[in-house]
Amino acid sequence: MISSDVIRGYNDTIILYLLLENESYGYEISKQIKELSHEKYTIKETTLYSAFNRLLKNGYIESFYKDETFGKRRTYYKITEAGLHYYKEKCQEWKLTKEVVNRFIREDFT
Repeated sequence: MISSDVIRGYNDTIILYLLLENESYGYEISKQIKELSHEKYTIKETTLYSAFNRLLKNGYIESFYKDETFGKRRTYYKITEAGLHYYKEKCQEWKLTKEVVNRFIREDFT
């Protein structure tokens, strides 16, 4: 399991990645994170919705309501052009971060 402290700075990137192709809602995004990480990372609900609020405030995503056939109305999210630009920046930042951290990882300890 990945510590939430380790991945905290990349929750926004993960969420934006999941919104690149399709709009989605909180529970579905949470499920996708768990599935795509092979259950090595489970995002907490409070962390997810804090990230949504931050992304909304910064204009990286937009929210809208959609009525479900059964059940209550859901809040959906979609990425904006600014969000796409931010996602690309974070991907570049990750490459650099990974390069630097890898310099301090000894293969004989992994």
